[in-house]
Amino acid sequence: MYGETEPAAATERTAFRQAEKKYKLYKSPSTKGRGSRKKPVGGKEGGGDLSAVVDFRSLLAGSVELPVGIERCDCAGFDLPVFRFSDRPGFYFIPGALSTEEQCYWIRESLKTFPQPPNRTNLTALYGPIFDLLTAAKNQKILLEVPSSDGQESTEQNNSGEKTHSINFKFVEHSEIEKGETLRSAAATTLVRKLRWSTLGLQFDWSKRNYDVSLPHNNIPDALSTLAKKMAIPAMPSGVEFSPEAAIVNYYGPSDMLGGHVDDMEADWTKPIVSISLGCKCIFLLGGKTRDEVPRAMFLRSGDIVLMASEARERFHGVPRIFTESDQQEISGLESQLSGDDDHFILDYVRNSRININIRQVY
Repeated sequence: MYGETEPAAATERTAFRQAEKKYKLYKSPSTKGRGSRKKPVGGKEGGGDLSAVVDFRSLLAGSVELPVGIERCDCAGFDLPVFRFSDRPGFYFIPGALSTEEQCYWIRESLKTFPQPPNRTNLTALYGPIFDLLTAAKNQKILLEVPSSDGQESTEQNNSGEKTHSINFKFVEHSEIEKGETLRSAAATTLVRKLRWSTLGLQFDWSKRNYDVSLPHNNIPDALSTLAKKMAIPAMPSGVEFSPEAAIVNYYGPSDMLGGHVDDMEADWTKPIVSISLGCKCIFLLGGKTRDEVPRAMFLRSGDIVLMASEARERFHGVPRIFTESDQQEISGLESQLSGDDDHFILDYVRNSRININIRQVY
């Protein structure tokens, strides 16, 4: 996954890196070699000791006392419970903010609608705009390269004047691929699994780490904008409304992690990032303004929402692990709601994946 990185020697020394190593999922060495991973220090399997990870759902249920440094906050005009850390101003945790039905709706949108052009994804650079990827995956179709009429790959200029290759692909049935055909192809099911990000609203340029307002884009979907405005209230000054202009959707596979980084590309850091968690549970690390500060670890479950505004925007944060094991993924509610035939593919996906939608006010 994306994220700022440090030189290897430096990362081994920082408190944030040590926390990432502590919670990272390790697997037993495989005799096949390719998929083998080393065991963690101490020989513990599956991310080691999780006793220090803050569990806001348990705090919400009142099953344990609030630890020192964690408090509930009352927000005028907001009827959901909100927690915060007393030493990390600008960070808010809203456990169970979305109902199971709402979670399923946004999971479907994240796989069906959000990767649709003109929204860009990590697949766009390789295959160009891909339409109806989820439908193609459900129907077991293949994305096949379409040769140009003259047999030559064409070039065009982007808005920066750089030459880019124009490649056309289309979805076809297995039976439509001729034997011995050498054109590039990829199964739609494989492409869904290879999704790592999509961008909504103003498009973010990952290579330049800025928003490219010249790229074609649609506004943030109305329903997502309305949700973000509502959930942003605890982090907004009284009487001021959040204005969603862009969103980045992250798709995590079983072994993916998000390295420690700071989200600093928006103009006004007093406005929050509204971050929605969907699918498998994960561990989220919230550190300090340098990687040398020991981060707080917490569980993020499907339906939880995190807000990061003001000083919290300057803090390193990341996701060292998601839980895809059947006894720890904690998606039983989603499984019951996604049990219909039309959702079979989505359910299979979400059992081993996490989706994070983070909405931003750019200007």
